[in-house]
Amino acid sequence: MDQFINSTDEVVTEAIDGLLRTGEGRLARLDGYPHLKVVVRTDHDPEQVAVISGGGSGHEPAHAGFVGAGMLTAAVCGEIFASPSVDAVLAGILAVTGEGGCLLVVKNYTGDRLNFGLAAERARARGLEVEMVIVEDDIALPDLAQPRGIAGTVLVHKVAGALAADGADLAAVAAAAREVAEGVASLGMSLDTGTVPGSPKEERIEAGKAELGLGIHGEPGVDQIDYDGARAAMETVIERLEPTLETGPCAALLNNLGGSTPLEMAVLADELARAAQGRLRLLVGPAPLMTSLDMRGFSLSVLPLTEQIEQALRREVGPPAWPGCHEVGEVAVVDVPDGLEPERAPASEDPRTRAVIETVCRVLVDARSDLNALDAKSGDGDTGSTLAGAAQALQERLDDLPLADAEECLRALSAEMTQSMGGSSGVLLAIFFAAAADAAAETDVTAALRAGLERVEEVGGASPGDRTMIDALDPALRALPDGIDAAARAAREGADGTAEMGSAGAGRAQYVGQAHLSGHVDPGAEAVARVLEGLAAQQAG
Repeated sequence: MDQFINSTDEVVTEAIDGLLRTGEGRLARLDGYPHLKVVVRTDHDPEQVAVISGGGSGHEPAHAGFVGAGMLTAAVCGEIFASPSVDAVLAGILAVTGEGGCLLVVKNYTGDRLNFGLAAERARARGLEVEMVIVEDDIALPDLAQPRGIAGTVLVHKVAGALAADGADLAAVAAAAREVAEGVASLGMSLDTGTVPGSPKEERIEAGKAELGLGIHGEPGVDQIDYDGARAAMETVIERLEPTLETGPCAALLNNLGGSTPLEMAVLADELARAAQGRLRLLVGPAPLMTSLDMRGFSLSVLPLTEQIEQALRREVGPPAWPGCHEVGEVAVVDVPDGLEPERAPASEDPRTRAVIETVCRVLVDARSDLNALDAKSGDGDTGSTLAGAAQALQERLDDLPLADAEECLRALSAEMTQSMGGSSGVLLAIFFAAAADAAAETDVTAALRAGLERVEEVGGASPGDRTMIDALDPALRALPDGIDAAARAAREGADGTAEMGSAGAGRAQYVGQAHLSGHVDPGAEAVARVLEGLAAQQAG
């Protein structure tokens, strides 16, 4: 798998330098690449406690991304998923530790414990005050004598850094850090593995499964469970964290393991707030905080709150990687502005019209995946979802439509498209039905639909031959006076013809090269063809 790197040997050092170039002089690295990869604050007060952490790289923004006022004083970076050396850790201690002493925050992995521990001993032998806190927040294996340290470590950084910035002595900073380390519990879930630079992706997670209880170094989770959406995923994780949540008001850290989109993380945040309602006071994230390269997953860390911990979490800090800590509340809703809701004709019933609309909706819902796949060839892959979403919304409002009045029914369909269908497709269909409604007062439905299409061509700037839905809709409406079967055949012929068009004259496809268009039917035209074929099948049945 290609990645935006130059070489596997230099990826960590180049990434660190990329971070430092935007540090505005407040961050620096020790001279000693590639053996010493240590990021330090240049504005640290030596009379204050220095807070140092680190470990293998590949977890960005941890650890170097949290170096700054109010959090870490230094970060000692190893290679990808590899602990830094004893000399590197010692160099970091010596570089930033003054009269205030230093606290080492260490994740509970053997390499980290050994290398940080030996470096601490050597620093003490030089007369420096050094304390070490081990973080073991992973609850994936509750009976494990030595649990792993994962994303909950970031909360230890935050609390320790806040107390150090307030001038607390080493004993107080270490005590607060231990309180957080002992109280925090974390669990992760992923749909995919991370990609180690220079190595192929490991495909170990079965289709339709999610891996539960995984670490941050690519190691397998404790179990593969059936995946059934974000809600079930979050409920599963929260169920395992329930003993911690039950202790009282809590803070949670929702961590992106690297490959989940912001959209997915926002959905997970909503599910977290729902499932932990009444027990969750503060939320950190959702954000990438301690990642596992590009792993498509998340982890949740839960921490019982005390007054001191809450104040420390709320304190503003320098590192931009810290997303802030926010109160969790209800969704705020305000009234829709006056005049936005259209006037609606009274509902009325017409079995034939109802059957036509129901068939159209069913066809579009069933075609969701196929149309998305077609759209992915030339657009953004959402045509099927957009049409299916509008169809489902229309199904729910069917009893409210004036089905017995053609003009008012078309006008109501226009209003529904405006409300329930986004993108250019929603606007064009709203225009189509509105113009058809205006014409229906003077002519029959077939002619009215033709008038609607003419209006769409005028406003949208597309015409037959531009590789759009018009290539199927125009011939279908021309053939409609000869019956629905003739219209369906014409629509299919028009849709299939778009696969031979090497360029588009409208829509997103006009920005796509011929190689991506040839051989693929336009998704809008395909949707029209399927609708007409569905109506023909309904009439035949």
